[in-house]
Amino acid sequence: MAIRYLLDEHLNPAYRSQLVRRNPDLVVRIIGDLDVPPKGTPDPEILIWCETNETTLTSTKQIIVI
Repeated sequence: MAIRYLLDEHLNPAYRSQLVRRNPDLVVRIIGDLDVPPKGTPDPEILIWCETNETTLTSTKQIIVI
């Protein structure tokens, strides 16, 4: 199974190209891409989507889940 990342919409899209260039087996999507949450989706919904889809969220925000 490939490692999956969802990049926050505020991250530079260059991160995706750099990650995939270094490891073509990675699945890297950005919020707003097809089949992922659209831009403006509230953080709790994004976290639920990531958990359901076994995807790691990468963001510049600090999110604390208790």
